[in-house]
Amino acid sequence: MNDYSVISKLYIVKIKGELVSHKECPIKTIYYINHCFYCKAPVYLLNDGRVKCSKCKKRYSPKKISTEISIIEAFCSDLSALEASQKLNISYSTIRNKYDKFRISLLPFLEEEYEKNRDNIIAYDEFLYLDHNKRDNLKHIFDAHNFLTFDYGNRVYTIMMPSLTKFKNAFLEDGIDEIYYNEYYEFLNIHRISRLKSKENTIVKFWNLLDTHLKRYKGIPKDKFIYYLKEAEFKFNYPEVKERVGVMRNKICFK
Repeated sequence: MNDYSVISKLYIVKIKGELVSHKECPIKTIYYINHCFYCKAPVYLLNDGRVKCSKCKKRYSPKKISTEISIIEAFCSDLSALEASQKLNISYSTIRNKYDKFRISLLPFLEEEYEKNRDNIIAYDEFLYLDHNKRDNLKHIFDAHNFLTFDYGNRVYTIMMPSLTKFKNAFLEDGIDEIYYNEYYEFLNIHRISRLKSKENTIVKFWNLLDTHLKRYKGIPKDKFIYYLKEAEFKFNYPEVKERVGVMRNKICFK
């Protein structure tokens, strides 16, 4: 049974507004026309251009699924929203919104993965991350993002800690802000590896990846930081692009 066994080879589809033969369709689109994306069972064509699975009964647009997969692949390959927009010829706003949804959807998945392995915690430590564009001014120390990092067998899990901004006024009122700035700036530089067995370990490697990953952004709002943190966590735990795409497809975006 070949790729064209379910739907006739003579089937005509519309790609970018033009009618083209089945053989001229993108490979991904052909696959999703013939096999259910969700359960791999045979599908049949509906009058509106979508297909319906003969087994799970789900209906979907093959072209839409193919586009979604292309965006997932761009996200997993570390392409920025702008780079993905240019490569895929899709509007920047569409890519950006998709990326935001991907980041949000990573939170429950990563939490579930951690819960399965929380008895395997090897080490943990607290980390302060300060945006690169704020590191030249000590006054921005209180803007640092504070979180815990757990190592559970060469993978990490992060938990956000309370914001430091609530302590700022107290230090200013006591007149010891300069001392505090200097102490915390030193703390930020050495990362305070107090609960780790060595400085070359999973947690430090993750922090280095996070720093590199976030450097491309010109600052991240506090209410959005956790989503970028979780993106870095996901990509650290799944370093191979092919593996990331598989997880995104099968366990996060298309469950």
